[in-house]
Amino acid sequence: MQPIWNALVGQTDVVEKLSRAVNDAEKIRVGESGPAMTHAWLITGPPGSGRSTAATTFAAALICPLNGCGTCQICRMAPVGGHADVEIITPSGLSYGVDEARELVRLSSLAPIDSPWRVIVMEDADRLTDQAFDSLLKSLEEPTPHTVWILCAPSVEDVLPTIVSRTRHVSLRTPTTKDVTELLIDTYKVDPAMAAFAARASQGHIGRARGLATEEASRTRRQSDLRAAISLRDIPSCIYAARDMVTDATTAANTRADELDSKEDALLRAAFGIEEGSRVTGSSKRSVDSAKKQLVTHQKTRRKRMIRDEVDRSLVDLLGLFRDILIVQLDSNLELINQEMRPAIESFAARGNPADTTRTLEAIERARASIKANTPPQLALEALMVSIKDPRLASVHTNMQ
Repeated sequence: MQPIWNALVGQTDVVEKLSRAVNDAEKIRVGESGPAMTHAWLITGPPGSGRSTAATTFAAALICPLNGCGTCQICRMAPVGGHADVEIITPSGLSYGVDEARELVRLSSLAPIDSPWRVIVMEDADRLTDQAFDSLLKSLEEPTPHTVWILCAPSVEDVLPTIVSRTRHVSLRTPTTKDVTELLIDTYKVDPAMAAFAARASQGHIGRARGLATEEASRTRRQSDLRAAISLRDIPSCIYAARDMVTDATTAANTRADELDSKEDALLRAAFGIEEGSRVTGSSKRSVDSAKKQLVTHQKTRRKRMIRDEVDRSLVDLLGLFRDILIVQLDSNLELINQEMRPAIESFAARGNPADTTRTLEAIERARASIKANTPPQLALEALMVSIKDPRLASVHTNMQ
């Protein structure tokens, strides 16, 4: 196995399948048969399983002269969007629009610059609108000989059947707690006790585990969200808990978005040769203003999406919490995700019953789906908190909205 595949944690079967494809891609390039390779792929897996990592690693291995040595400049730069023949695309807003799809079609028609393949990695392919997919359909069905499409989505059920039928499917699994713990210790030099906590609390989400292990703010925010959900007393406390969760998610998202915006602003100035603090006049000003307007629009929609993603991360934490509560109520021997909160979990569990907890888990999933469908997070979380406090009051609060 080539070293580049070490980035995929606990995905032995996937690594073997993609490695064979890379080897057969080399055969195809010299005119031989390569059945393990195809022009369009769909990589699925639960959040945190490493869909994007698998896709970008695969892309790098395809264009590496040594099929993924893991040490050359191509292997280092391609997975982070630093190679001209690998396009890594994410939706700027809540979905991919027709204009974005048409741009991808244009990119797919271009010949590679200094490698045998032009690889297009599309993250969150489940956010393709029907109209956007219609624009991509011909390119997926009849790609240019040098083009490889790699689409990522949570599951095959989340994408259009026409996408599934035109791609080869690779399914990732959630990494085990042991796999994630070892990754944190070996790669990020995290203390073993902290690594074990972060791996367990993240529920197999590698990015989340890394954040919990290395960022005190992430641990504090998570603990605040969980304790608020089992400390609800009345309707006002539900409203406040929802507000605080959205506020904290917004703060976390804005911190990340500000960093990205700053880098993009600097790249825009560099592209037009504008020095910091200088003014632009004449015809150049119109071009700069137009580019800046487009960039600002992109940044605003991305920021909105990032806030919703952060809220969803908190909801996944709540799913883990109430799963633990149900385990205690059923007197199961399964390990708790939030073992450090066992006394509080046992106290809350004693006040309810498995049927109520099951309804709460369903309410959390409804809230996730509602936010994904563009419901304002504040409203969705207010309704959820009321459901957690007392399921009988949920319908009353919904009618008040």
